[in-house]
Amino acid sequence: MENIKKVVMAYSGGLDTSVALFWLKEHYHCEVIACCVNVGQGEDELKNLTEKAKMTGASKTYIIDARQEFIIDYIYPALKANAIYEGKYLLGTAIARPIIAAKIIDIAKQEHADAVCHGATGKGNDQVRFELSFKSLQPDIKIIAIWREWNLKSRLDAMNYATKKNIPIPVTKEKPYSSDANIWHISYEGGELENLNTHYNNDMFKLTVATQLAYEVPTDISIGFERGIPISIDGKRLSPLNLLTTLNKIAGDNGIGRIDIIENRLIGIKSRGVYEAPAATVLYFAHKELESITIDRDTLHFKQLISHKYSEIIYDGLWFSALREAIDAFVNSTQKYVTGTISLRLYKGTIEPIARESKYSLYSEELATFEQDSVYNHKDAEGFINIFGLPIQWKAMLRKKQL
Repeated sequence: MENIKKVVMAYSGGLDTSVALFWLKEHYHCEVIACCVNVGQGEDELKNLTEKAKMTGASKTYIIDARQEFIIDYIYPALKANAIYEGKYLLGTAIARPIIAAKIIDIAKQEHADAVCHGATGKGNDQVRFELSFKSLQPDIKIIAIWREWNLKSRLDAMNYATKKNIPIPVTKEKPYSSDANIWHISYEGGELENLNTHYNNDMFKLTVATQLAYEVPTDISIGFERGIPISIDGKRLSPLNLLTTLNKIAGDNGIGRIDIIENRLIGIKSRGVYEAPAATVLYFAHKELESITIDRDTLHFKQLISHKYSEIIYDGLWFSALREAIDAFVNSTQKYVTGTISLRLYKGTIEPIARESKYSLYSEELATFEQDSVYNHKDAEGFINIFGLPIQWKAMLRKKQL
């Protein structure tokens, strides 16, 4: 092992990081500082974390509350960009990794650590997200990737190791799936979910009820936005944290936010991920509805292209890149007039728009009407069509002569 005296580890108290912390002490014979970044994973996951880390070998534990910063500086930019990976994944895990990495680097600098460590597997995306963020923020730091060093080959091996070393872990062989939670979503992977013919168990979920158990009466709700950022529910202005917490409850109780997808990991493996993201699902829906009336056609269509790229940047771990910053500048310019209120009806897993309002709306009932109006001259369409269709018309005529 290299001459490493102090390591700051991204610590969650889950299976991988609990085993990794103990393994670091055992094999590197160094001081290990546990760092947990609170991005909204919940009180249960944070409970007794300091004591647990100490029992596993940590000399010190930092628990950093980054929830507000996470929402404002990471979630909201993704929302404004409408970044959804492969049309389904709302990027809950991916968007949290850069802020966690940034806080780890802050502690590493403060503690004058020789290295940082993460517990991401060698098959997943998180190893890339963590390490690219580390390299961007402190390029000379040593990175220890546990799953690429130890002899453990599977989560079952890790569980057996934990049992042998008396390490407390939150998973069992009966429910071995991996779960990652924050204010934006909860993910579930592995275990029984790896069988594509296995339907998930409703008991697994924490934020959402099954659609058949949702309210029998629809819930109407209005979301207020300023410059693309959600600011209120039903006219009541809320802090970012309270808004997401409130909306997770409202949408989750209506059976909204469950996503079961096969996604393409960055390293080329297809994997199944089951997610629940009630607030995120509603906010993406409402934000797009508001953009539909406040952004002009060409800008909106180009932004849709940008959204796809932005989702790949987040998914691939390139948050701290010049391209992301450049796209943010474009996206923020498009949000100048994305201010207004979208009213929605939530019912048994579905979302319907029931009203769209904005003082910056580009929609004109007078212009759009199929009834008589004094604004639009139908005869003007003939000249427009002739000019617009000139290239394809002449191509067809010339090809006909050439045959």
